[in-house]
Amino acid sequence: MELKKFTFGTLSDGTQIQKIQMTNQKGISLTISQYGALITDLIVPDRTGKDANVVLGLKTLQDYQKNAIYLGATVGRHANRIGNARFELNGIVYELEKNDGGKNNLHSGSDGYLFRVWDILATGIQGDSAYVTLGLESPHMDQGFPGKVAIELTYFLNEEGEVGINYDAVPDADTVINLTNHSYFNLAGDTSGDVLGQVVWIDSDYVTETDEASIPTGAFVCVTGTPMDFRESKAIGQDIAKDFYLLKAAGGYDHNYVLKDPGEVTKVASLYDPQSGRKMEVFTDLPGMQLYSGNYISSNEVVGRSGAVYCNRSGVCFETQFYPDSPNHSNFPSAICYANESFHSTTVYKFTMDNTDEMKN
Repeated sequence: MELKKFTFGTLSDGTQIQKIQMTNQKGISLTISQYGALITDLIVPDRTGKDANVVLGLKTLQDYQKNAIYLGATVGRHANRIGNARFELNGIVYELEKNDGGKNNLHSGSDGYLFRVWDILATGIQGDSAYVTLGLESPHMDQGFPGKVAIELTYFLNEEGEVGINYDAVPDADTVINLTNHSYFNLAGDTSGDVLGQVVWIDSDYVTETDEASIPTGAFVCVTGTPMDFRESKAIGQDIAKDFYLLKAAGGYDHNYVLKDPGEVTKVASLYDPQSGRKMEVFTDLPGMQLYSGNYISSNEVVGRSGAVYCNRSGVCFETQFYPDSPNHSNFPSAICYANESFHSTTVYKFTMDNTDEMKN
C-alpha cells in the first residue's frame, strides 16, 4: 500500500490545495482532493491488467470550481432534492435556495460542500488500508440549514479493492444531515462513451414515486413488471427508453431505490462491464440509493480530464442517501440529527476483475 500527497493547484486567494493518492498492490489507485472532498481519479485495471480511470473527472482545480454536474463530489448538508426549497423542523420553517427549476432545492444549493476547502485532519496507512480524513465546519444557517455541524469524512482504500467512505458529523442544534458522494462511474473507462451496455443489479423492490420535477409524492412504486426493476441483472440501456412515466419525467434513471436493511452495511447494488471484466459492488447502511444515469451531462458541455467532451450517460451514479425530500415526508426514514448526537454512516465501493466474459451478480 502506498500513500502520496501532492499539490493540486492554488486558489485565487493563494490557498494551496492538496491531493492525496492511495494505491494498493492490485494497482487500484484512489485520488482525493482537499477542495470539495472530491474523488478526482479512480484507476482500476481490467482483466488483462490494463488501467483505466473509472470515474468521470476534470483536469484542473479551476475546472472543479465550475463543477456543474457534481463530478466526484461530496454533497451536503442534504443531498438530492427538497420540494419547494423549504422544510419545517421544530415548528420553524427553513427556506433554502431555489436552484432546481426555480422552485426546488437540489443538493443544498449553489454553495455546496464541493466548493469548500476541507481541512486535512489525518492521513496514513493502517494494516492493509490507506486513509485520509477531511474535516469541515458547516456554520449555523449554512445553505439555510439550522445548527453548526462539525463534519469528518474518511476515505480509505484497502488491499481487498474496497474504496470506502465513512461519514461522521455532530451538530450543536437539531438539523438534517444527508451526505452522499456523487461520483459518475464508467467501468470501461471515462473516455469510452456511454454506459448503456454496462450491467446493473439493485436489491430493491420499490422506488420512491416522483412528480415531473423529480420531487417525491410520498408514495412508493413496486418495481415488479416495470423498467425500474434491477433485481435481475440487466444492461442500463435495456429498458431506459421504455414508455414509463417515471423514466419519461426524468429523461432516464434518476430515482431513489428503497433499500432493505438500513442500519447495517450490506451489499445493495453492483455494476459490471462485460467488455473489461471490471465489477463494482456497492455496500451501505443508508436507507436509499439514487441511481442516476447521467441524463443531462451534455447540456452542461463538460470537458473531461483528457480533453474529451462527456456525453449523456457517460457515467452512472450510485448515491447512497436518505430519501429525497425526506424532511417533508413523515413516512420516510428521518434525516434529522439532534443536537450533540453523533451521525455516522458508511458506504463502500468494492472493485474486482473477472477472468471470463460471463456476467455475474
